Amino acid sequence: MPATRNTFVSAQRLPGWLDRLAAGAGALDITPEHGGLHVSAANGTEADLLAPWPDDGRPGRGGDDVERLVSLAGQSRTLGIVLLRRGGYAAGVAREGQLLASKTGNRYVQSRTAAGGGSQQRFARRRANQADALVETAAEQAARIFTEHPPEYLVFGGDRQLTEVLARQKIFARWSNLTRLRPLDVQDPKLAVLAQAAKDACSVFIRITVP
Repeated sequence: MPATRNTFVSAQRLPGWLDRLAAGAGALDITPEHGGLHVSAANGTEADLLAPWPDDGRPGRGGDDVERLVSLAGQSRTLGIVLLRRGGYAAGVAREGQLLASKTGNRYVQSRTAAGGGSQQRFARRRANQADALVETAAEQAARIFTEHPPEYLVFGGDRQLTEVLARQKIFARWSNLTRLRPLDVQDPKLAVLAQAAKDACSVFIRITVP
């Protein structure tokens, strides 16, 4: 049964990554597909390569499809990143894989429930209050950072339900309509995770299928 995995490769490393794939999997057939590139190797391995952002009138330049993808992915563009899970948040602005500014944290509040009701109900209300406070704090911090370093694109990661709630916060309204790039799968929004997210969000996304 074919096995699939995902990885991120920076623009500078992409030609070398393709060379290593060819060395291990055989000759490569590379064709444009769905706004990116589809790679088929002689041994049946396949890979889909996608640029981190659309060309938006600034297409990559080069003599072949790979060079154009490398050129596009290597452009300097500014991304606003918000990672959010129930345990905490991380917000930052990235360019060329590096954080220009960042803020991480968490916030918990005491439950303000009415007297009475079962413990399960009080627990559910407490979790809801905590999530609301966390989203509000994350939105406030992201808005502060984005005001100082205006992003061109928006990248969310973590809990999709919470990030959608954040996008609807009034304080975040001026950025909620930015073009959203590929969401990131993160488990723990700490500074190190945000730094890695900055690199991944500015890299070529590759989905590899091995027969």
